[in-house]
Amino acid sequence: MTSSFGKVLIVEDEFLVALQLEDILADGGHAVLGTVADQASLQIVHEAPDVALVDLNLRDGLTGPAIARDLALRYGSRVIYVTANPGQIDAPATTAIGVVQKPFTRQAILAAIAYALAGCPETARPPELEPLRVIAL
Repeated sequence: MTSSFGKVLIVEDEFLVALQLEDILADGGHAVLGTVADQASLQIVHEAPDVALVDLNLRDGLTGPAIARDLALRYGSRVIYVTANPGQIDAPATTAIGVVQKPFTRQAILAAIAYALAGCPETARPPELEPLRVIAL
């Protein structure tokens, strides 16, 4: 049986939420590459994440969508938005696969990560991972 564990980057500025995500991922057997709280701290990323969990509103404002696009372009990382405000996603990353709404559950995060690492088979999309619904203004 092959391992389905991955390298995950957390993009979240709220310390307790980031810590909760880190605990969920570590308990699920995934490697956490680090936590990015704003665009400036993106420089800590030296290894390509398989998956990035991205909040939208960070320490420096609504920069999560830009960070997600950068990670998609630079590393091809699959992006899962973890937010209470999915309507703020203006232009999703090309590798974005969906949204897990806050407040999230352990099950929702692990199911979304497993789905991303499995190559996103449409027949296996977990119900907790909402499809992107971008509304043009």
